Amino acid sequence: MKLYDELVWRGLIQDISSPDLIEKLNNGGLTFYIGTDPTADSMHIGHYSSFLISKRLAKAGHHPILLVGGATGLIGDPKPDAERPMITKEEVEHNFNGLKKQAEELFGFEVVNNWDWTKDINVIDFLRDYGKYFNVNYMLAKDKVKSRMESGITYAEFSYMILQALDFLYLYENRGVTLQVAGSDQWGNITSGIELIRKKLDKEAYGMVMPLVTDSTGKKFGKTEGNALWLDKNKTSSYEMYQYLINLEDTMIIEYLKKLTFLSKEEIESIEKEHNAAPEKRIAHQALAKEIITDLHGEEEYQKALKMSEALFSGNVKDLTVKDIDLLFKDAEKKELTGELNLVDLLVDKQICSSKREAREFVTGGTISINGDKVTDLEKVVSKKDAIEGKYIILRRGKKKYFLIKCK
Repeated sequence: MKLYDELVWRGLIQDISSPDLIEKLNNGGLTFYIGTDPTADSMHIGHYSSFLISKRLAKAGHHPILLVGGATGLIGDPKPDAERPMITKEEVEHNFNGLKKQAEELFGFEVVNNWDWTKDINVIDFLRDYGKYFNVNYMLAKDKVKSRMESGITYAEFSYMILQALDFLYLYENRGVTLQVAGSDQWGNITSGIELIRKKLDKEAYGMVMPLVTDSTGKKFGKTEGNALWLDKNKTSSYEMYQYLINLEDTMIIEYLKKLTFLSKEEIESIEKEHNAAPEKRIAHQALAKEIITDLHGEEEYQKALKMSEALFSGNVKDLTVKDIDLLFKDAEKKELTGELNLVDLLVDKQICSSKREAREFVTGGTISINGDKVTDLEKVVSKKDAIEGKYIILRRGKKKYFLIKCK
């Protein structure tokens, strides 16, 4: 299957700027760029789909450049509903360094910073050399600008598309870049760059955008209760990433396998067949989790995430380390135990059971376990001796309710 056909099959093409681009994609040899602004010091899973396209193009013989916007990051790409808060130059520099390191390590991309060619342009040169090529009516027709006309848009935000077009022009002239790749929300900015190159140089450049990866309701992929899933494993652990992926909705999972993995058409179709036959086995989800976590963090991190997930599911937690437990229960309330306490009293004192009667029923009914071992002895005394590495006791009530006891 040719590259363009594969990208279409995977659902990774929303728009291309010219039919001529199809043959160029299939033939290889293009230098292209993908950009991101340094709004944080790590990319999140929402960036991942776009960067995977870049890896696919690189495997097909094209040369990728990642632009991290040290200049554009100081302005902010207009959001469709509100002004983006500005961040300081110090924050932008810190975030740039983090993203540069991450992109080089995870993707092997060459990284450039548009601050380098923007910082010395004065306002008169900016207006004469670039602003004169942009018709205001053309700019007002762009979706991002149009969506803000009622609530209002600042001149700084309004000028963002000129800055991004300037980037495309600079990279075209100085690095031989003829293609910009991005998510569909960047279509207006990309076509502005193509127009600037055409008007100023009388040359043709190209753009390609992919649909934003979302869930079935249109919510962006990777958003969990308002928080991003970071690609930095120190911000989002491999276990947290695994839990998010393994619990994705069934109806979207094959689409995610197409867009977010390098599995072949034949492999995905085989997984889809198994998934449709027995969705409760979550075979497709496991395949997605393995591919993404291994690609980002390596096989060892995937196996560690799998081990922790299986331990929590089965209740066999005694082999977990304190470091594992800290990750598993990162956001959980930690109940403290000083000295020793009878199990029934502990269950009531730590609000695991509502009364001693209920506590006794749970214990004698065999639904209480300590570090994976079922406890039915009403006289059992719990102390630091029961703790994993002398620090944590993992207490489970029933099949799914876990409580973490920290021994002082």
